[in-house]
Amino acid sequence: MNERQRVTLKTVADAAGVHASTVSRVLRRGTGRTGRPSDSDLRIVQIASDLGYVPNPNAASLTTRRSSAFGVLVPQLTDVVLSCVYDNIESTANAAGYDAFVANTHDDPKVQARRRQLLIGRSVDGLIIGDARLDDPTLPKLAGDGTVSVLVNRRYPGLLSVTCDDRRGGRLAAEHLLELGHTDVGVVTGPLWSSTGADRLDGFRETYAERGITIPDDAVAPVGFGVDDGVRGTLQILAQHPQITALFVANDDAAIGAIGALRDSGLRPGTDVSLLGYNDIPAARNLMLPLTTIRSPYPAMGRHACEVLLAAMNGLPVSSLVLQPELVVRGTTSHPHHRPTSR
Repeated sequence: MNERQRVTLKTVADAAGVHASTVSRVLRRGTGRTGRPSDSDLRIVQIASDLGYVPNPNAASLTTRRSSAFGVLVPQLTDVVLSCVYDNIESTANAAGYDAFVANTHDDPKVQARRRQLLIGRSVDGLIIGDARLDDPTLPKLAGDGTVSVLVNRRYPGLLSVTCDDRRGGRLAAEHLLELGHTDVGVVTGPLWSSTGADRLDGFRETYAERGITIPDDAVAPVGFGVDDGVRGTLQILAQHPQITALFVANDDAAIGAIGALRDSGLRPGTDVSLLGYNDIPAARNLMLPLTTIRSPYPAMGRHACEVLLAAMNGLPVSSLVLQPELVVRGTTSHPHHRPTSR
């Protein structure tokens, strides 16, 4: 064992003339947080550096049952929205002296359970769950197991969450299309075991029903949120309802796929068929025909989810947050245009 390995928190504490818990707190927090660190904090950090102290997070978690880290579960980080949510979780956690570790679950229930237990087994201080399923009976058991957790992006009845008001987002989409005069419409959305898929569809359908318009089940494709899902769902709806004049696609990636499907079907997006997406990812405004969409506050969701988790971990009163969406009108929506039935 070399000299560096023998330097412990107690070694640093003795040299600084403070308790080991003070050293642990200062080093975990670091000097990069918001605001100027105190002279005493800087002195402790300098002493630790001079002595060559190297933190051992595994040893710390064994003795304190805390790891100064959060676990984050998402379906897939390749999704632009989820990637941005995680970035904001990580930066907020880092500013508070914590690390964040992410695991992909691909919305597979078996993988979700395995990844969740893996993170809990590593003594993370809390979980931020971005892959909640409405059909998952195991989620409520987390609180009973003593795991502090917050859902983000998707909700689950009775559990603490930070989400967009997706039902309101669906209503905004419907109101926009109705104001333009669209009564023959279809919806491409995510699976209905995800609150984002179910709530956006429910809000949209409710608004049309209030105007006396029923959207038939075969004009709804709850297929997924990816580009390929947008292609598949659009073609599925067109096969049953070739004369629709508008599509609400409850995710911008899927909306991009829908644009391609319309084009390949000989239809002009934004003219023959109006198209409205959801989230307002950066690509939406940079398409050749910029996408009308519902902007969700997904960067803020990540930041607030971390803040709520920190508050819950410290025994402060917390409640779910529902952030508001907004309509962003661009080039893919217009008044209905007559087109020949032979198309």
